[in-house]
Amino acid sequence: MNKLFSILILFFVLFACSKDDTENAGNWVKQSDFEGVARSSAVSFVIDNTVYVGLGFNVDQDIEYLSDFWQYNSTGDYWKKVADFPGGGRIGAFAFTVNGKAYVGTGYNGKEKLKDVYEYDPKTNVWTKKADFGGSARYGTVGFSIGSNGYVGTGYDGSETRDFWIYNPTSDLWTQTVSMGGSKRRDAVSFIIDGKAYVGTGIANGVYQTDLWLFDPVAVTWTQKAALNYDDSWTIIRRYAVAFTLNNKGYVTLGEYSGVRNDIWEYDPVLDTWDSKTAFESSSRQEAITFNINNKAYVGLGRSSSYYFDDIWEFRPLDAYDEDD
Repeated sequence: MNKLFSILILFFVLFACSKDDTENAGNWVKQSDFEGVARSSAVSFVIDNTVYVGLGFNVDQDIEYLSDFWQYNSTGDYWKKVADFPGGGRIGAFAFTVNGKAYVGTGYNGKEKLKDVYEYDPKTNVWTKKADFGGSARYGTVGFSIGSNGYVGTGYDGSETRDFWIYNPTSDLWTQTVSMGGSKRRDAVSFIIDGKAYVGTGIANGVYQTDLWLFDPVAVTWTQKAALNYDDSWTIIRRYAVAFTLNNKGYVTLGEYSGVRNDIWEYDPVLDTWDSKTAFESSSRQEAITFNINNKAYVGLGRSSSYYFDDIWEFRPLDAYDEDD
């Protein structure tokens, strides 16, 4: 009897743990489609809980390299076209926001690598040319903002790079800072937690990179974190992925490695570990976009081979998976 009772208790514990794991694996919820043409390698940014999406590529369009921009109103759940980007269509650009304005630059327009930068003011719906990026013309960079400065680095200028630059919007000046640790790379991702940036994934000389680095803007240092291919616990090797932050945890999803991906991984900065969550519920893809509004995270657009997407999905990491929503 005691043995049977112990077995029943063990079964209950295992079932409860399994049920809890399932319920907290995360859920994806379909949102309104992006109203512009489907595309890959676009940029997105958020100002005052309003989303802006633009640029990118679609081989089926008369003008393949796109320069249009769209604004999403999350309250009314609708998209509205805003001023086109004046620098011309491109892919692989960076975008970040500082003090209520957006900065978009670098990229590739099908003919040349670029280093021009423009500021967008949502109050006037006007783009203004700013100082060129301080490094070499390139695409496939990472760009982010911390405090009152923007940061741009890595990318491809004819070969992979790992230099990083700080942009001061007040002075309109670029200043080179300490280079990222590890290998040079392109097509990496970045996310911000507690005022520090995490940069990882990407490719260099045909080799997929497996390291993750933390940048501290106060100490001006890079610190290597747990590898992205630790034993059998996690494998987050890829390029052309997207990353975002939610509830003080980082997320990396989609991208390309031995084909397009649909898996998503959650990073715990305290434990320096990764945990898999419910896979992206739409088609696997690369070169997508992501954005956060109202403490919610969204992923969409991108491409799989020559098929381009315009769908948008919200990810809810604490919800149970629901295949019917």
